Amino acid sequence: MLRFALVGCGRIAKRHADLLGNGQIKGAQLCAVCDIQAERMDHYTNKYRIPGYNNYNTMMAEAQPDVVVVLTESGNHAKHVIELAGYRKHIIVEKPMALSLDDADKMIDECNAKSVNLFVIKQNRFNRPITRLREALIDGRFGKLVMGTIRLRWCREQSYYDQAPWRGTWAMDGGALANQASHHIDMLQWMMGDVQEVFALGATQLVDIEAEDTAVASLRFVNGALGSVEVTTATRPRDQEGSISILGEYGLVEVGGFAMNEIKTWQFKEETEMDRLVKEKFSVNPPDVYGFGHKAYYDHVVRSIETGKPSFIDGKAGRKSLELINAIYTSLETGKCVSLRKDPRSLRLGIG
Repeated sequence: MLRFALVGCGRIAKRHADLLGNGQIKGAQLCAVCDIQAERMDHYTNKYRIPGYNNYNTMMAEAQPDVVVVLTESGNHAKHVIELAGYRKHIIVEKPMALSLDDADKMIDECNAKSVNLFVIKQNRFNRPITRLREALIDGRFGKLVMGTIRLRWCREQSYYDQAPWRGTWAMDGGALANQASHHIDMLQWMMGDVQEVFALGATQLVDIEAEDTAVASLRFVNGALGSVEVTTATRPRDQEGSISILGEYGLVEVGGFAMNEIKTWQFKEETEMDRLVKEKFSVNPPDVYGFGHKAYYDHVVRSIETGKPSFIDGKAGRKSLELINAIYTSLETGKCVSLRKDPRSLRLGIG
């Protein structure tokens, strides 16, 4: 039984604690939580009868977890992961793994030096409609890829940003691209392949924050296909969609819903029996924007640790999507088309 501890008890912690604390992950249990604000731990310590700590060094010494889940502010991920790697326990870190590529490289290097597995949270890769889409791509059913598109239309009003002073800041969070759209940008690249160049525009439309709440970007992939990114947290009055669509010479698939969890379109020139059933089987929208993928994500992490097999959600995978996010921000900052071959690095994200 692997013992998991959470560092950070903010908004996302409930999803992780519910799975680990309620025995929903075979071979895993929640053993401790940590947060500098004691009142944020009370719910978890009382519900799951586990200790809470305001210092993760004390937690590591006393609770002795096998895996640490870092759920702190994005701008603190690198600091916390690098320090925790010294305990030689496996680490899971929320998206984005870091804000700067330099920090991401330091995290990867330190975990490698300490023989620690570093997992980046990418739960939407485990959504059942996404796994079907990925299989269709691997099987070559799309033929030549033509275009990939992601659309994120979520609602984050001023009250959301006012809950924590770090939200929407360049130094600790970034805007809709780095935070809310991180999963979707990762998914687009995972499906379509490496990006050659990008041009982007952004604006802060409806909230008072440093970073953007709305952005669009045009991409050219190395394979010649084009891409489109539409991201906003200025949708009102509620969340609308988080979707990805892939268009190829032989077919078109759109996975929509709040969190890329509902098949909207599934059509290929040569239809199979499964094609006729796929929309019926995968048409359920999740109750919130987090989707259904966290359980499968944790199952994968446990299997990877137990078997020693490599994971496709490791630090390198986290860095790849972060590189694209940095390139998009670089284009926003310069007003120019940016080549990813030049290892672009934002002058604001993670810096302020």
